[in-house]
Amino acid sequence: MSGEAFGQTQDRLMVDVWSDVMCPFCYMGDTLLGQALESFPHKEHVEVRYHSFLLVPGLPDTPVDIDEVMTGRRSTPGGQVNATFAKYADRFRRIGLEYQYERIQAVQTYTAHELSHFAASHGKQHEMLKRLFKAYFVDGLNVADHQVLADLATEVGLDRDSALAALASGGFTGAVDADLQRARDMGISGVPFFVFAGKYAVSGAQSVEAFGQALETSWNETVGAPAGAER
Repeated sequence: MSGEAFGQTQDRLMVDVWSDVMCPFCYMGDTLLGQALESFPHKEHVEVRYHSFLLVPGLPDTPVDIDEVMTGRRSTPGGQVNATFAKYADRFRRIGLEYQYERIQAVQTYTAHELSHFAASHGKQHEMLKRLFKAYFVDGLNVADHQVLADLATEVGLDRDSALAALASGGFTGAVDADLQRARDMGISGVPFFVFAGKYAVSGAQSVEAFGQALETSWNETVGAPAGAER
């Protein structure tokens, strides 16, 4: 998917998702949307496209203490950091995910988004994003490191040398920047942010039921609308 791709097509329900690799609610939201899709009767006609967002712009390539990020850059009171992490871990566990916050290496995620778009050009974007989420929240890997990213690319079936070349060349910065600009144009200030059929917005890691309702409503009013009906 290129950064410019957005909106609805006639024969498929398009779901556009803005997210960031370092966002716990994005990991949860992607999982919950996936669970809703499992029981959606038209799931084979749904296409989910992923767009880049930087939750904490300006982080370096070398790891920053996650507590510092939470207290200094995310405005979480120092005394509440551990409690916040514990709540995240509980929510992760309830939907079948792991969360190892003590391993997290907080780094810039722009490069990881470049890899996501490289993977999209090979039809592997979602697989790549899921691996990046796990790398960040479970494995404690540095997702700004080109060598680490290239290793992750091979795990989802991509060519390591091609991934390294793509990151070195900056060939996918335009796609990342287009996503970031689209987010600014739309006034998106937090993620995850979901847009169904180019017009129905859902923000945050909603319940499976809420995502199911969004899928049903957007399907019925767009792809599944009777011939001649206004869309």
